Amino acid sequence: MPAATLAELERLLDDDVPCGDLTTEALGIGAAPGVMQFAARDPMVLALAEDAAAIIRLCGCEVELAASSGSRLAAGAPILTAHGSASGLLRSWKVAQTLIEIWSGVATAARDIVDAARAVSPTIAVACTRKNSPGTKRFAVAAVKAGGATMHRLGLSETVLVFGEHRGFLDEPLAGTVARLRATLPEKKLITEVSSVDAALAATEAGFDVLQLEKFAPADVATLVQQLAARPARPVIAVAGGVNAGNAAAYAEAGAQVLVTSAPYTAKPRDVQVRITPAK
Repeated sequence: MPAATLAELERLLDDDVPCGDLTTEALGIGAAPGVMQFAARDPMVLALAEDAAAIIRLCGCEVELAASSGSRLAAGAPILTAHGSASGLLRSWKVAQTLIEIWSGVATAARDIVDAARAVSPTIAVACTRKNSPGTKRFAVAAVKAGGATMHRLGLSETVLVFGEHRGFLDEPLAGTVARLRATLPEKKLITEVSSVDAALAATEAGFDVLQLEKFAPADVATLVQQLAARPARPVIAVAGGVNAGNAAAYAEAGAQVLVTSAPYTAKPRDVQVRITPAK
């Protein structure tokens, strides 16, 4: 299933080809039958292959997928083959290719973090933030899932996460904030961001369910986990701020249960090789 709706994919095509393909029309080759093949030029975790196939089908072509999103591909591995008119293949080419390249970069980076963390702690969760480019949420979520991670927050409407910026407007003890939130939203987990071990201990005493540790060093995470170890009810420890594949194992070893990261969204796209040839 594509991550995006057909209307969203049509808008991508319309953005790239708003008034026809001038070159193909001028050359008079639009009706000629052809074949288009996508393959991984780089090793990658594939993402948005189904959306790319849907874009090509919107241009009147038939598509066979050789791999699905979430697959780990070696360099040279086939992704899809499409058959159709030259006009349909050439119209869909770059939109479909770029979609896979950009979001496979995100999926590959997410998988690298997941693999690094789970080599140390097999049950640790990697959760990507909502800091994707505005307007790309469906694609971002699909890519994150393809990489084996989860979403931290889809948006402000679904989770209760109290930042220092919220607390600046409050004049009450932390326990009072927790009590009000539990009364208003009894079915929700209560999360708060903290920036020191002392603040984390205070939030624990107040009754928060999840502590989001902002820019803690792994050693500080380990110190906090040790201090919380004797408590019968311990909050979930999530680490955020600067988490990447290079430090994920250290945070996992320190005792974090969740790694919150935006790093995959700035990953380098993965190259997709495209060959378009006349049909034999």
